Amino acid sequence: MNRKQYVYILVYTCLFALFACKQENGEYHNLNDKIEGESKNYHGTSLSSETYIGDVKTIKITEGEHTFLIPERKSQIQSFECIECHTKPIDELKSNDTKKKAHWDISLAHADGEVMNCITCHNGEDMNNLNTLTGVNVDFNSSYKLCSQCHSSQFEDWKGGAHGKRIGGWAPPRASFACVNCHNPHDPSFKSRWPSRYNTKESEESDGGVEH
Repeated sequence: MNRKQYVYILVYTCLFALFACKQENGEYHNLNDKIEGESKNYHGTSLSSETYIGDVKTIKITEGEHTFLIPERKSQIQSFECIECHTKPIDELKSNDTKKKAHWDISLAHADGEVMNCITCHNGEDMNNLNTLTGVNVDFNSSYKLCSQCHSSQFEDWKGGAHGKRIGGWAPPRASFACVNCHNPHDPSFKSRWPSRYNTKESEESDGGVEH
């Protein structure tokens, strides 16, 4: 071992000891570590969002470095077992001479008809699962995986907590709505509306012109 290698080892050893000492003294390597450490026993009380999640049935997912809860979906879908009606492929069911119809008359307002139709997300041979662009089956509880195929930037924001709505509070455990809890997958755009604001002029007229 030459002198230069010896110096490098000595420097790294001193730095490691310094950081270990700081952590033992109650200091943290970064802000996230500090928030997590301090919130475990804040003023003698452990902070948690569990009481605010309420009766929402959730499942735990992990996407990259993010692990959090989302609402369980299949139990909330009325008559989820699609194969109870979809006993044959869709084309065959639609061609049958019967007055009984299901939901293939839904108007899809998601993308251009030349780009997207029902089988973009639904597997006509296995209606109990969704279908990716490459033909991979996706469970209904993981429908956000389909959204992420096109909406990649929104998906990254959602994983990090910057897009979408949280259930409960900011304290652990983190629980967030999934895409379909806010967006109708067949018509996902929010309708245009006027911004809500306090109409001061109308208030003055109703008060007889009295200024406050």
